[in-house]
Amino acid sequence: MTKRTRLALATSLVAALALGVAGCSEPTKGGGSTEGKGAANPAAANDGKILGGTPVKGGTLTVLSNQDFSHLDPARNWVMPAMDFGTRLLYRTLVTFKAEPGKAGSELVPDLATDLGTPSNGGRTWTFTLKDGLKYEDGSPIKAQDVKYNVERSFSPDLTGGPDYAARYLAGTKGYTGPLQGKHLDSVKTPDDRTIVFELNRPVAEFSATATLPTFSPVPRSQEKGTRYDSRPFSSGPYKVESYDRDKKLVLVRNEHWDAATDTVRKAYPDRFVVVMGLKGGQIDDRLIASIGADASALAYSNMRPESAPKVLPRPEVKSRLLAESQGCTTMLQLNTSRAPFDDVKVREALQYAVDKESLVTAGGGPAFNEIATAYLPSSLTGGVQADTLEIAPAGDPKKAKELLKAAGKQKLKVSLTVSSGDKSRAEAIQQGLGRAGVEVVIDTVDPGAFYDIIGDTTTAPDMTLSGWCPDYPSGSTFLPFVFDGRTIKVKGNSGNYSQFKDEQTIKRIDEINGLADAQLARQGWIDLDAEIMKKSPAVPVVLERKPLLIGTNIAGAFGHPVWSGAIDYATIGLKDPAKGQG
Repeated sequence: MTKRTRLALATSLVAALALGVAGCSEPTKGGGSTEGKGAANPAAANDGKILGGTPVKGGTLTVLSNQDFSHLDPARNWVMPAMDFGTRLLYRTLVTFKAEPGKAGSELVPDLATDLGTPSNGGRTWTFTLKDGLKYEDGSPIKAQDVKYNVERSFSPDLTGGPDYAARYLAGTKGYTGPLQGKHLDSVKTPDDRTIVFELNRPVAEFSATATLPTFSPVPRSQEKGTRYDSRPFSSGPYKVESYDRDKKLVLVRNEHWDAATDTVRKAYPDRFVVVMGLKGGQIDDRLIASIGADASALAYSNMRPESAPKVLPRPEVKSRLLAESQGCTTMLQLNTSRAPFDDVKVREALQYAVDKESLVTAGGGPAFNEIATAYLPSSLTGGVQADTLEIAPAGDPKKAKELLKAAGKQKLKVSLTVSSGDKSRAEAIQQGLGRAGVEVVIDTVDPGAFYDIIGDTTTAPDMTLSGWCPDYPSGSTFLPFVFDGRTIKVKGNSGNYSQFKDEQTIKRIDEINGLADAQLARQGWIDLDAEIMKKSPAVPVVLERKPLLIGTNIAGAFGHPVWSGAIDYATIGLKDPAKGQG
């Protein structure tokens, strides 16, 4: 979202001063577009569009990346765009989303299953039936027991980082540590090779959407390799791993046993995918801007770099190859509430007023690429407009912040802030904003690949961190409980609740909303809870971003998927001319 989508804040776009972005009009509060006066807005041209037309089968598509995948093991894969890449190319899930831009991309469709699942027992039991003719890369049949096995693997202490919906929703999971010692979950039943039944600890009306996550893809027990499975997942999708040199290159080739007749979503246009890793962000942008030779058949895995904006936005022929879909995520300054000074709600509230969100918008590329966030839930979950509970001016209110700090006896503070290395400019904007209120900020930047491991260790967590959260599907249940439910905090591999926020009233309300059968009542419940948590200020919502991604001139079928944080949907991507994409 990172989905869990934890939002990987590896890069950010700073203002393209030559284009006048720094002089934009004030961003609006809440949802909707926020354009600067005279500023080129890439979203106005390409948001919600498919670029390059319909692909032709064949050729090699290259993905240029500044980093390796966090995880490709489906039990551990919960960060965009790695989850998009894995579930579209290497493994299938019980249910998935349509491969279409815009609102249509939010529609659920069966994948391995014949339908979206059948609820019973008041929504506490869900039954799925697998399609006929499903096969792995070696031609062996995909069985319901294999989906059960991967769900059980997600509980293994060694296989950290993955979606934990199974632990949240399944009955009888307390103390369960996975199948490696021969123990299995009674709440996941497989009466035959094609039927899998999930018994839940409470009614979950949206369990069909939960079944889109990689936890609900198959892994046969015979292929179990523990932590080494990350390097060689066994394919149930249209491609399989030919070679994987960590941090350097991943090569995927066709899985000849994948049957398109069983798959309405994936088109598998290219013959090969080659992911080249370890490139510098600016190098990736320059290669795609030039789009020469093999780079014409390439696309970016990571966001466009700040310094590249002036090279792209004024040039229509390049700008036409820039995707900038809304990520549907909220970037937050998370405050470590487990210790001083942020165990004091007054100190936390002071930071809500101290942060200069206008400067963060500028540091993120201006209103063309992001807008001010005034709540935790993104506008995609609140009817298109964010709430504004605290009604703080976009540039903050340092005078009010100082008053709150004085009342808390904390007129002078020195705190640490850990960010991904690509977020240094935004960290500096935070540092300057808090400095106006007398708060000294010490910035620590870390490699993007290690960022979540570092901030997810609660024993060494910093005072503050800049991270984001994206809903796994359009429901507040995939956002607030993961970021603010104190029961989710782990000593190692903590994710989402980086503020380590433990509040009994919040926990009680989360359970009450989760128990509502009426979807509209639940939606309003999450919106109301968002406002209540904002008053307790465990985090400061700062910006809502778009995801700027460049593609080469020979790429076709490219669009940012609306559910998956604006990442390119690999299900339908391909080449205009396969002969230009040989390699």
